Amino acid sequence: MWVAGFSFGAWIGMQLLMRRPEIDSFISIAPPANMLDFSFLAPCPTSGLILQGDQDEIVPEPSVAKLVHKLSFQRGIRIDYRVIKGGDHFFADNMDELTGHVGSYLDQALFNPASMGLQMAG
Repeated sequence: MWVAGFSFGAWIGMQLLMRRPEIDSFISIAPPANMLDFSFLAPCPTSGLILQGDQDEIVPEPSVAKLVHKLSFQRGIRIDYRVIKGGDHFFADNMDELTGHVGSYLDQALFNPASMGLQMAG
């Protein structure tokens, strides 16, 4: 089982991640790290993907990079952080790139979970 969310939904998804041990991974797009408290992710229970636009006018990229940095130093957790050049908060002109990143992450995670730091149920 996976959880995915965009913006406020990314925050909600991460809260769900903490409450549901059967969740194997997450995809978080433009998490509002500058507006909401993500400290509940200590420790973060699983690895995942975080996507952020470098031109996000609502959630500045450095605030997400700081969150990624904190999560990445937790033992056994691997955060795949991808920044989309020119991406705004809604990825208006970058939707193909965004979906490409999600697709490539899912392909690798589902076919080679150990390489992603994931423990997938059989």
